[in-house]
Parts: sequence; C-alpha cells; structure tokens
Amino acid sequence: MELERKLRILADAAKYDASCASSGSRRARAAGGLGNTEGMGICHSYTPDGRCVSLLKLLLTNYCTYDCSYCVNRISSDTPRARFTPEEVVSLTIEFYKRNYIEGLFLSSGIIQSSDYTMEQMIETARRLRTEHAFGGYIHLKAVPGASVDLQREAGKWADRLSANIELPVDVELRQLAPAKSHGQIEAVMTGIRDAIEEARGTRQAFAPAGQSTQMIVGATPAPDAVVLHTASSLYRKHHLRRVYYSAFSPIPHADPLLPVKRPPMIRENRLYQADWLMRFYGFRADELTTPDAPNLPIDKDPKLAWALRNRDFFPVDLNRAPKPALLRVPGLGVRNVKRILQVRRHRSLTLEDLAKLKVSVDKVKYFVVAAGHNPAARIIDSPKLSLQFDPQPQQLALFEARTGEL
Repeated sequence: MELERKLRILADAAKYDASCASSGSRRARAAGGLGNTEGMGICHSYTPDGRCVSLLKLLLTNYCTYDCSYCVNRISSDTPRARFTPEEVVSLTIEFYKRNYIEGLFLSSGIIQSSDYTMEQMIETARRLRTEHAFGGYIHLKAVPGASVDLQREAGKWADRLSANIELPVDVELRQLAPAKSHGQIEAVMTGIRDAIEEARGTRQAFAPAGQSTQMIVGATPAPDAVVLHTASSLYRKHHLRRVYYSAFSPIPHADPLLPVKRPPMIRENRLYQADWLMRFYGFRADELTTPDAPNLPIDKDPKLAWALRNRDFFPVDLNRAPKPALLRVPGLGVRNVKRILQVRRHRSLTLEDLAKLKVSVDKVKYFVVAAGHNPAARIIDSPKLSLQFDPQPQQLALFEARTGEL
C-alpha cells in the first residue's frame, strides 16, 4: 500500500483520540539534532490529505484484535485498514518536520498480536527518532493497557508524555462495551507511570517529563456529568495526571444497539472542560459542581456561575478583604485577575472601576462582590431577578441570512 494512502487512513483514524495538547516538557536538543520542546505549546489539527499542523497525529495501525463497541477500528468493523512500520513513521516525522509542518509526534495504535508487541513497535519508533536522528521534538506515546511494566518504563525513556485512556467513566459500562478492558487494568498502567515519574524526579534520568494524561468518552453511556467528574477527580488524585480529556461520543457505522444513534451536544463537552478547570485551578470539588437532583452540568450557564446561583449565601464577597479561595469562586474572576487584585489591594482599596481597568467583566462580577464605593447590583443577590440577568437574551430570527454582495 502506498505511503500516502496509509497516511490518509491512519491520520483520520487517530482523530478520535483527543488526549494530546501542550507538552509541558523540557528536553534539551542534542548537538546537530532536530527540534526541541522549550516554550512550546503544541496543539494539533489535521488536514483532509492527512497532514497535521504542529503535531503529526497517527495510529501505527488501525488493525485491532479488540472488539470495543464504541471504536470504529474494532475487529468487527469494516473500516479500511492500514499499517505503518516504525521506519515509515520515523521517515514521515523527520520529513514533515524538515518542511516545518510539525513540531512533534503523537503515536497511538490498535492492538496487533499482543499488547507487548504493539508497545514494542511504538517504542522502536520513538527510540529511532531519538537515537538515530537526534530528534529533540515532542513525542507522545499511547501506553497500551496490558503491556509489561518494563515496556511502559522503556516508553517513558523516549517519550515526553504517555497516556492510558480510561475510555468510559464507569467500569461496568466499560466491561460491557469493551470486554477486553477494565479500569483496574488501565489504572495499573497509570500507577506504573506515576511511580516511574516520581522515581526519576530529582535524578538525571528523564522519564515522561510532560507527565501522563487520559481520555474519557462522553455520551456513549448514560453516565451523567457528576459521575464523569467524580472519575476524573479520582484519577487526578491517585495518579497525578496532567490532564483528563473529554471526547463527545461520535456514532459509528454498524454500532452496537446499546450505543446512542446521536452524538451529545458539543456544549456538554465544553462544560466538562470548564468544570475540570474549576477542579484543577479554582479549588472546587467534583461534588460541588452538580447536585443529586441535577447530575448534569447546566447547558445554558457555565458551571462556576451555576454554582454561585445555587450558593447565594456565600456572596457577596468583599474584594478588599476576602482570601484568595473566596475570590476564585466569584463568577467572572479568573486566576490571573485574582492575583492582580491581591497585589493591588495591598496598596489601596479597590472599586468596581478598578476592576474594569484590570479587564474584568464587571457586568458579571458586580452582582457577587462588594468593593469600595457604591455597588447597588450587590443588593439583588437574594432576589429571583438575579438569575434573569444571566439568561440568554432573545434574538429576532431572520428569514434570510445576510450575504455579502447579495440582496
């Protein structure tokens, strides 16, 4: 099979894995080598002809011995198949890099022969890039569940980041749709990676310096957002993950009858990322972001605002006296703005006008804070009118969309 057709098939097959983004790595480039990871925020996009901008994102092969119902590459699927050799992936990576198309490689794979054999093939690809071509760019490898601990540790020597996908938020649902996988097996891989990273810390040996990540498919099963966030929180706590990625389920041809026929709204995926950000950087717990009566995040409001409207007794927050954790819970105040507020108020009292100078959205913040000077908006914190301030404004629908140059 010609290389171009392989690239088209295997780049397209890799699009379902969202668990790759900024490297966060620090890898010195060898003398005479190619690429580096310093100061680089790698993101990825792919073109119809298979090229990736910034990150070459590929499967080594989309042949797979597993029969995961939600995966287009499952063994029972009739999707076109292809397979790269490690030499071909190395050649593509170097040639794409020299043409300034990419800055790194994300490599995953279907399971062929065995988990160990698949992992060996990916390790061989990364090893050749590092040793034969002195490639100093970003490399992200998928850590294959079921592969030996020795192979996982070998992968971390050559890769900047490793990821073992948890797939679904509930183990029972995963076993039902992917009989060959389990949370226990996947978390065992995460534990091994975590331990190896901690062992390497403070030594001259580098092991996956950009840490590890994982991905959850959202909307393939009935699990609500509360369960998704609880699983993510647990993984962050136990395995020190850098990121949990959320991927809205994409219906596939000839799918299992247990799977939905429509994908969930993309806004649900977005709300989960916002909630994840609140857990990692704003001090929120997973169980604060939903309620037993409403286990899914609201679609019409961001999760921080929704929490504030449910917990009005927490407000108003005094901009000039409140500690950092309290300020971080104010809708409209981000981490950077809170840092600026804490710095400025050491020297003088802040007013709402000062917030505007700090590029804060005063129209959102004013209902939840008190500051120096008059702020009548804070008086409606307990009023039913408060929620109405954040409802989407109705818009007149046009019969014809405006088109440039047309009547």
